[in-house]
Amino acid sequence: MILRRPTGILAAAFIITWSALVLRAQDWPQWRGAGRDAKTAGFTAPKTWPKELKQVWKTTVGAGDASPVLVGERLYVFSRQETDEVTRCLDAATGKELWTDKCPCATPISGPDARQHSGPRSSPAVGNGRLVTLGVAGTLSCLDAASGTLNWRKDDFPGAWPRFHVASSPLIVNGMVVAQLGKESEGGIFAYDLATGAVKWKWTEEGPGYASPVPCSVAGTPMIVALTAKSVVAVSAVDGTPLWRAPYAPQGMAYNAATPIVEGTTVVYCGQGRDTIAVTLEKQGNEFVAKELWKNPDNAVQFSTPVLRGGFLFGLSARSDFFCINARDGKTVWTAPLSPAAAGADAQPQPQGQGGMRGGRGMGRTAGYGSIVDAGSVLLALSPASQLVVFEPNDKAYTELARIKVTDSPTYTYPVVSGKRLFVKDQDAITLWNLE
Repeated sequence: MILRRPTGILAAAFIITWSALVLRAQDWPQWRGAGRDAKTAGFTAPKTWPKELKQVWKTTVGAGDASPVLVGERLYVFSRQETDEVTRCLDAATGKELWTDKCPCATPISGPDARQHSGPRSSPAVGNGRLVTLGVAGTLSCLDAASGTLNWRKDDFPGAWPRFHVASSPLIVNGMVVAQLGKESEGGIFAYDLATGAVKWKWTEEGPGYASPVPCSVAGTPMIVALTAKSVVAVSAVDGTPLWRAPYAPQGMAYNAATPIVEGTTVVYCGQGRDTIAVTLEKQGNEFVAKELWKNPDNAVQFSTPVLRGGFLFGLSARSDFFCINARDGKTVWTAPLSPAAAGADAQPQPQGQGGMRGGRGMGRTAGYGSIVDAGSVLLALSPASQLVVFEPNDKAYTELARIKVTDSPTYTYPVVSGKRLFVKDQDAITLWNLE
C-alpha cells in the first residue's frame, strides 16, 4: 500500500487547521471540495436513478468556468457580466441573491473560445468567515463571507497572467491565502495574511500553470505542493522555503492544468502528453527527496484531475476515456469512452494498457474536459455536454448506472453535491436539482 499518513505534532496542527474550514460534512467550500480531493460526504444515492432530475430553481449569474462553493445554506458564485467580475452569495434553498460584489475587469479574453469562456476559471475559497476569489487577470480579492464587504484586494502582477489567463484556484490554510500568481516567466507562489492581505511569504523561482496548489505534511513539516509552468514543487507552508522540485515541462501546446493529488506523503501528478507519476516524499537528513513509486503512460489527462479512492485512481483522459489505475503499482485496470452511444458499436471498455489510443469520440473540441466527484457509493462525472454520468467505483470494469441531462448549455465546472441536492453552473446560469 503506497498511501501514508503524516505524523508529528506540526503535521497534526496543520491538518486540524485545514479541517476547521469545514462547517458541515456536506459543505463544498473550495476547489474540489472540503479536502481538495473531489470527495463529498453525506450523499445517499437513490435506489433507482431517474431519467431526469427535478429542477428546484435556476438563476442567471453570468459567464465563467469557476465552480460554485457551498458553506451552510450559502452558495457563492464567481462569474463575469460585461466588464465586471461578479461575486454573488445566493440562498442555497431558493437561489435568492443575498449580496453582490463587482470588480472591474476590462481585460479582453482572446482566443478561439473567448466568446464561450470569457469569465473567471478560478473557483472561490471560503474559510474563517472570509471568501477569496482570483480573477482572470490575477486580481486577488478577500470579502466578508456573511456581508460581501470588501476586506482587501490585490493586483501584484498587473498585466501579467498565463497565456490562457488565470485558472489556478486559491487555497485558504492556517490563516493565509495561498495563490499562484503572475505569468509563466514571471510569478510564483504567494501567501497572504487572510485578515490583512499582507504578504507572509513568496516563492518566485517559477511562474504558474493552470493547476491549483494543495496542502501536504511530511515528517512534521507542513508544505504546499503545486504544479508550476514547468515543474512540480513543494514549498514550506510556513515561510515558502523550497523543499522539493522535479521537472514536469509540457511539450508543444500542452500545459500543466491538472491539480496534484496528495494522500499522506504520496503525491500523484499528471498532464497532457506525459506519464502520470506517483512519488512518496521523505525526509533524509535536512532535505526532502521523492522516491518514485510508478509511472503510467496510458492515460494522460488534459484538464480533468482524477479522484483517488480505495487505492485506485479514477479519471478522464485527454482523449475522453474514463480510466481506472491501480494506485499501488500504477497499472491501468480498465478504460471506457465517455460517450458510448456517440462512439459507435465498438465502444467497449478496453483491456489494460490500451488507454489513450482512441480519439475523443462524442466530445469534439471538448475532449479532455469533465469533472469527477467521489460521492461514496457512486462516482459522479459532469461532462461539457451537460450530462451527469453516474458509474460505480469499480476496479474490475466500467459500470454505468445513469446518464442524465442537467443543463441546456455547456458546463466546465465541478458539480456541488450536498445531501440530495446537486448545484450545476453552466455557461451563464446556476441550477439546483433535487436528486430524490
